[in-house]
Amino acid sequence: MASERKVCIIGAGPCGTSALFHFDQINDSTTEVICYEKSDKWLGLWNLTWMTGTDEYGEPCHGGMYKHMWSNGPKEGLEYPDYTFTDHFGKPIPSYPPRPVIRDYLEGRLVKKSKSDLKQFIKWTTVVRYVRYNTKSDDFTVTTEDIKTGHTNDTNFTHVIVAVGIYNSPDKPYFEGIETFPGRIIHSHDFRDATQFKGQRVLVVGAKNSAEDIALQCMKFGAKNIVTSYRSSPLNYNWPVGIEERPLVQKIDGKIVHFLDGSFTEVDSIILSTGYKYMFPFMENNLRPVLSNILYPAGLYKGSLWLQGGNRKLFYMGVQHHCFTFTMFDAQGLWICRYITDTLSNKVKSYEEMKKEEQKWLKRCNSLKDIHEQIDFQADFIKDLSDGTEYSSDAPKAKDFFHKWACDKRANIVTYRDQQYKSLYSGTETVPCSKPWFQNFDDSLNSFVNR
Repeated sequence: MASERKVCIIGAGPCGTSALFHFDQINDSTTEVICYEKSDKWLGLWNLTWMTGTDEYGEPCHGGMYKHMWSNGPKEGLEYPDYTFTDHFGKPIPSYPPRPVIRDYLEGRLVKKSKSDLKQFIKWTTVVRYVRYNTKSDDFTVTTEDIKTGHTNDTNFTHVIVAVGIYNSPDKPYFEGIETFPGRIIHSHDFRDATQFKGQRVLVVGAKNSAEDIALQCMKFGAKNIVTSYRSSPLNYNWPVGIEERPLVQKIDGKIVHFLDGSFTEVDSIILSTGYKYMFPFMENNLRPVLSNILYPAGLYKGSLWLQGGNRKLFYMGVQHHCFTFTMFDAQGLWICRYITDTLSNKVKSYEEMKKEEQKWLKRCNSLKDIHEQIDFQADFIKDLSDGTEYSSDAPKAKDFFHKWACDKRANIVTYRDQQYKSLYSGTETVPCSKPWFQNFDDSLNSFVNR
């Protein structure tokens, strides 16, 4: 007997695996799920690669993860309601883990909490080349390529979930004279190891999370000094000696960088932490949203269901700016699974009602004034996603962690990772790390967990 629904998930990162996890939990025999993943590993950017540019198959390197990266948000704000860090490690650990610890935790839930072996539903080293919607048959044709063999295939699906993330197409601005710069210029997507900038004078262009973290990483691992350049407004953190902020770059003349305030400085390397272009070139034009780095992208009901094509059978995950991360993806994945399998406990709204609700959220999103209003907005968004799904009602309460996190960063950008929190779900009191983050150069799983 053929399945009533056949669902395509594009990407096996934290978003795609959350959707896959919930389909497995729902265990609906009338729904078949296939996930396509271009690499041979799941969990996306939480994997570390030495490669930049293109990978061994000639595909653009998807992930921009770098060595020595520690979470820039408290783990208590991102842990799953049904699988805490204490569940996974069996003991308290500090609130700001390094990358290997986060990845181990994410994989632990997928392996230990799933009813099935989720990897059986994933087609590895398979790239989605094109997705088109067929009006007559009301389904999608997904063209894929096995990048090991070069074999291509067309498969029809009733539903498509795009879960490829938004951190894979670097935005590289041009500055007058940049071609005259004799040193190294990279985008943060290709940043792999801060030790490469030891002893150097570094310019970091950007004023968002990646810019602040890369500046701190370079200083931590021995850069001589760092200038960060902002476009609209400075971060105004309590920076350590050696890091300063200046307005946007005006022009570059050899090693001399000139800024809009008339100042200038000499640098050895330039790192462009200038964000990403939100591109989905594999999607048919009318299935492709035009996105920017905001908390509620236009055209998506509940930030998930594409309203402008595909007859409400196309979904996007994780395309909004993140305050929350894994719990938001998880609530989103569960809502999508419930919607597709028709197991939401509340009535599915009409198209007109969906559009009206989308506009209400967009209006509120456009009125947000600061980080604290953004945190409250995304907490309410998770609460809204949970309506009809029975997702944990406690998840939005993690906003309290993020409010404190924002205050901790404002107080001291160097020491905020040394703060401790209490788990919302297990009640576990965390313990401090063996060394303050800025003096801790061992980010291995064993060292952190068994400090």
